[in-house]
Amino acid sequence: MILIADSGSTKTDWCVVENGQLVQQIFTKGTNPFFQSEEDIGNEIATTLLPQLKSKELDDVYFYGAGCINDRIAVVHRAITRHIKVVGEVEVNTDMLAAARGLCGHSAGIACIMGAGSNSCYYDGKNIVTNVSPLGFILGDEGSGACLGKLLVGDILKNQMTPELKEKFFKQFDLTPADIIDRVYRQPFPNRFLASLSPFLAQNLDEPCVRTLVLNSFKAFLKRNVMQYDYQHSKVHFIGSVAFHYKEVLAEAAKEMGIQLGTILKSPMEGLIKYHS
Repeated sequence: MILIADSGSTKTDWCVVENGQLVQQIFTKGTNPFFQSEEDIGNEIATTLLPQLKSKELDDVYFYGAGCINDRIAVVHRAITRHIKVVGEVEVNTDMLAAARGLCGHSAGIACIMGAGSNSCYYDGKNIVTNVSPLGFILGDEGSGACLGKLLVGDILKNQMTPELKEKFFKQFDLTPADIIDRVYRQPFPNRFLASLSPFLAQNLDEPCVRTLVLNSFKAFLKRNVMQYDYQHSKVHFIGSVAFHYKEVLAEAAKEMGIQLGTILKSPMEGLIKYHS
């Protein structure tokens, strides 16, 4: 019996797997050790995951999460081992490796994440060989939900969208300009807040200014990330809610940039279950 977790900044998907078959799936809040302490992560495990977890003893745990790099890996590892009884190993890796294994399995390829955040890598079938740093939603994360949300509110507040769209936005989210400034600059998890606004773009994709915003953000992702790998000889695979829901615009951006799209999935979990089984 193994437990596989795929965690982004907004939610964590926990799957209990036995003999290659999914036996239980649980969703909790997202985990990111760059923004959360070991205590915060452990508390989410103890109060949300454990009460729902039917198996109280597991053979192995494989946790893939945003921000799980360098010394941050140990933070998540301790939070898991202090609350979950594991007979074998607890392995903590980046969400980027989850995407690569979920998309490519044991084959080489370019794997990308485009969800609340964005990331990319060249994967050799076992390990990540090259990774262009995503830099987060302030400096990078092009094409992500957080970045799209940031561009959206910037255009709304600077009157770059039609008056009708601006009015529709404020009414739909019950926000004022002051509310937005407070949520972005003073409240915790501004990336989550901005990502939560991005579905407005999908709902209004027929508006030329909205489609252009999304298309240009996807092209920026491809240019600043994917085109630093050997994309001429490799298909480019995507995972994440943004890639999945905007696949038509993503395909348009890829075509314009001369990039061959491969698989586009909403979640890497199915591929991870196969990989670990």
